[in-house]
Amino acid sequence: MLKQIGNTQIRVDHRASCHCGAVILELHLPEGLPAPHRCDCSFCKRKGAVVAAVPAVDLKVIRGESALRIYQFGKHVAEHFFCGNCGIYTHHRRSTNPQEFGFNVGCLEGVNPYDLDDVPVAEGGVWQTP
Repeated sequence: MLKQIGNTQIRVDHRASCHCGAVILELHLPEGLPAPHRCDCSFCKRKGAVVAAVPAVDLKVIRGESALRIYQFGKHVAEHFFCGNCGIYTHHRRSTNPQEFGFNVGCLEGVNPYDLDDVPVAEGGVWQTP
């Protein structure tokens, strides 16, 4: 668990937002930021985001739910959420565990994901786009 990234302390309840601010999330991170990583599935490797995951109850959309758009592919288990205004990927329901949400570390308030060293790549499986 990371308690700090660059100069930014990870708060117990940390906010995240899209680029335009239409979508704001609140993440409950009592122990800090869990294992940031990248995924190499056919979709995630194209977006290139650094992600971390939390139980679904620990991610709340506190503003802009109506601005969110969903993209699904493959088995239609995962739900990838994007701001319909600025297009930024904010979070996703995980296909490997639908009771968890992955979220875009770059959306965390005050966090620059380029301050992370050696972000591991997780095996995302073989997925085909439609």
